[in-house]
Amino acid sequence: MKKRALSAILVLSAALSLTACSSGSSKNSKTSSTKISGDLPFGKFSKPVKVHVGLSVDPSDKTLPKGDTAGKNQYTRYLKDKYNINVVVDWTAATGNDFNQKVSLSIASGNLPDGMVVSDRTYMTKAASSGLLYDITDLFKKYSSEQVKEIMDSTKGRAMDNASYNGKMYSLPNVTADADGAHVMWIRKDWLDKLKMSVPKNLDEIEKVANAFVKNKMAGKNTIGIAGPSKNTKPYCTFLTSSNNVGGFDPVFGALDAYPGYWLDNGDGTASYGTLSDNTKKSLEVLTKWYKEGIIDPEMGIRDNVSDPINANQAGIFFGPWWAGGYGNGDSFKNDPKANWQAYPVYTNDGKWNVHMKTTGTTYTVISKKANEDAAKAIIIMNNALVRDESTFDTSVAISWYPLRNVMAAANECEYENAELHKVLEGKSKPNDYNKPGNLYKNMYSDATKVKNVIKPPYNNLNISNFSTKNFGDFQRMFSIMVGDRPFTYTHIDKKIYSITYSQTATMDSKWANLQKLEDETVLKIIFGKKPISYFDTFVKSWKSQGGDEITAEVQKLLKK
Repeated sequence: MKKRALSAILVLSAALSLTACSSGSSKNSKTSSTKISGDLPFGKFSKPVKVHVGLSVDPSDKTLPKGDTAGKNQYTRYLKDKYNINVVVDWTAATGNDFNQKVSLSIASGNLPDGMVVSDRTYMTKAASSGLLYDITDLFKKYSSEQVKEIMDSTKGRAMDNASYNGKMYSLPNVTADADGAHVMWIRKDWLDKLKMSVPKNLDEIEKVANAFVKNKMAGKNTIGIAGPSKNTKPYCTFLTSSNNVGGFDPVFGALDAYPGYWLDNGDGTASYGTLSDNTKKSLEVLTKWYKEGIIDPEMGIRDNVSDPINANQAGIFFGPWWAGGYGNGDSFKNDPKANWQAYPVYTNDGKWNVHMKTTGTTYTVISKKANEDAAKAIIIMNNALVRDESTFDTSVAISWYPLRNVMAAANECEYENAELHKVLEGKSKPNDYNKPGNLYKNMYSDATKVKNVIKPPYNNLNISNFSTKNFGDFQRMFSIMVGDRPFTYTHIDKKIYSITYSQTATMDSKWANLQKLEDETVLKIIFGKKPISYFDTFVKSWKSQGGDEITAEVQKLLKK
């Protein structure tokens, strides 16, 4: 059976290889022959340079203007005009599984386009270890912009480590704000005020408040105390998806010093998988109790979208990142302009805030070893240009169709903006103070020009009443930064936990899918009461015997390195 499956893959790979060859036959030779005028990171090629790409597109994005395509849009026209770069789209695939499958087959066949953005570091390391990627170590130093370098430096070396394999740079990494991984509690402060209750700080207080929300039917008979993950999301972040887990229970686990889904450094030279810990077991006991009491959404794990009950103003509490209360549930404010969502940390019983930290980013621009040097330089210049100039485009259309779009933002961008925008509001600085080309904080100037149009005084304790929703897009951003990121900006984090690795090891290629399925099913069965908490011990034994111990040994070797 395995041989037949492998044969099918090889046949499909060969077909893709023929397709790619026919579409990429006009590629130039390996050597570089085209001069670049001006500042190298933003220089213009003296003659057209073709860059062949594989592109992930979102079929549900209907914002592409009539007549535009994946290879012909405002961004590609900008590249051609400013830099003499012609993007040639060799193939497209729908975002998600379709694109990942296409990437896997491209790597398996050894036939990559000049550039593509892969959705996991594992793809990059597989391609690099197979000798398929361009070593851009020297080109990056020469052609990357200072802004891009500063953004990477803001991670204190983590971004460069992620972009590299065996000491050589093989990709341009996506860099996102660290705040994306620090999940907080979003709660309806207006409901608390009506009940004359204080903001809950720990799990016992959260349980009490959620019960009060349900008992008092704050949203009617369908009131939900705590929203939970949908059928497409997980109860907690993992080392492979370490941020932006809207509706998960990450702060609940953190309050009990549990970090399921992460590979943990035990401090004695050994590694362990956080899901197997006693503290994770204790956390599941709490969630099982809450679900049984009816304060967690009874349709948790079934809903198509975790935001549905939040936007319908049926839920009083949910957990998620800084942006989830502004960007993530915009319809909540449209349906109830007085919905006063506020963000707070969740503490341990002794007042500590524990946070699991994300990887620097989740996507990587990789360049084929077969690409000529001009194409490799062009891809680096494209990255510089997008980081610097994307905000100057019409961002309401076709962003998901930009070739090789790989978002980069300073690791501390959110907390920096929160503090600086307060200075603007209070008259301590002016928008023009941030009008600096190539600013590390690329959205700061634009946000500074808008903040006073969105937020009115008093500024010391911002509530929904301080915000204007007239320009709803600006409102969502300002509310997310100024309210959602307030905890991460001003509250001391007592414990930051990083995973030893954020990508797969060799044995995970064949065994992780089954282990992940076992874990996901076990966690939900326990929370739903379909299995007793004692079943957790059975799960641990099964996980270890089905390859978990072997994988743990591999992660432990990474720790020693």
